[in-house]
Amino acid sequence: MDQTEFIIRPDPANPRLTERVSGLDQDGRAVEASVTVERPLTLYLNGQEIVTMMTIADYPEYLAVGYLLNQNMLKPDDHITGIDFDEETDTVVVRTERKTNYEEKLKKKTLTSGCAQGTAFGDVMESFESIRLAETARLHTSWIYALSKKINLTPSLYLEAGAIHGCVLCREDRPLVYMEDVGRHNAVDKIAGYMHLNEVTPDDKIFYTTGRLTSEMVIKSVQMRLPIVISRSGFTAWGVSLARQANLTLVGRAKGKRFLALAGTDRLVYDADLSATAEEGTEHQRKGSRDDD
Repeated sequence: MDQTEFIIRPDPANPRLTERVSGLDQDGRAVEASVTVERPLTLYLNGQEIVTMMTIADYPEYLAVGYLLNQNMLKPDDHITGIDFDEETDTVVVRTERKTNYEEKLKKKTLTSGCAQGTAFGDVMESFESIRLAETARLHTSWIYALSKKINLTPSLYLEAGAIHGCVLCREDRPLVYMEDVGRHNAVDKIAGYMHLNEVTPDDKIFYTTGRLTSEMVIKSVQMRLPIVISRSGFTAWGVSLARQANLTLVGRAKGKRFLALAGTDRLVYDADLSATAEEGTEHQRKGSRDDD
């Protein structure tokens, strides 16, 4: 596969991201396995400590900005004056010109179904109804199959060590930015941070995720103004309800020749030749059901 398609893609060879650990297999034989390394990363907004996240910490700047945007602690028009990451203390500080009201937001924090402690705030839901996604966006079914094949065959931390979620920003049938992390909300936030800092427009983009399509995933996608979301995994009822409310195209269980669209189906263009579409390869069958992580 032509890896030049990606602007950013996983780097499973990065020694900071995995460790070799010895153990025994099902036959009692001594083996060594690659395991994913997670680290605590403490995020500050100006002088205020916001949260400590468990992350692989490969793109801390994108993660920090994306988290603050998706929690409405940063506004799209806020001017970021600096982002400082200290690898020794595992801290990242985002600095802005505007004095933010994060202390009040922290009081309104509620837990959601994300891995670790994904969060949503009251004012995120309050503004949800005002967001309008691009109605002109389209999703060709041939793109679903092409994206699934390209993403699943890309060398990744998941294939190297597992215990990881992946999120990919795409345009048509081209994967652009592929982020991984131990929590699916972290991977989403990295995409959000990348889009904001690089001024990427969302209207013609597709968001691919390996994780479940929960309320949190739908809320974050809508916050990012992404009109189309595809997942290998399934749905929650609230996730579907919110997607229909926002007119977000929600496609799940996308494996091999199969997928299921439960919201925003008017954007679908059925152009794929299913007779020429292969079932999912044995590599992912062997690795197991990553969407159940």
